[in-house]
Amino acid sequence: MNPAKFFTEEQKKRIVEAIKEAENETSGEIRLHIESKCKGDPLERAKKVFQKLKMHKTALRNGVIIYLAIDHRKFAIWGDKGINEKVPENFWQDVKEVMAEHFKKNEHTEGLVKGIAMIGEKLKAYFPHQKDDINELSDDISIGE
Repeated sequence: MNPAKFFTEEQKKRIVEAIKEAENETSGEIRLHIESKCKGDPLERAKKVFQKLKMHKTALRNGVIIYLAIDHRKFAIWGDKGINEKVPENFWQDVKEVMAEHFKKNEHTEGLVKGIAMIGEKLKAYFPHQKDDINELSDDISIGE
């Protein structure tokens, strides 16, 4: 399946709005990357995409990527050094479980919106919005092959 066509325009808009809302109260950055296939470990692929999108270049190292391989039905969440040092050990797994419950019911948009909100709450707790904050990364959905 073409990853660019996986979500309707309305669904894409809802996901981007969720990202903007989550980032509104934090200096943290959240990106969603979608591609068709993931031959290996989705977490390893998420790390590579994270680097490719230059998400490691945020000032506080507090970027988070949600990686989705739609044909292979795999996904992963990867947080940069700054956020990983702060969140509880099982936090990413908890977010993944909430998202997976929705994904199993083909509710991908709902799962992403809920996961993004959970990530946003943690980012807000550890990296509250500052007056001089700038949006360091695009909020748009990143599309791979």
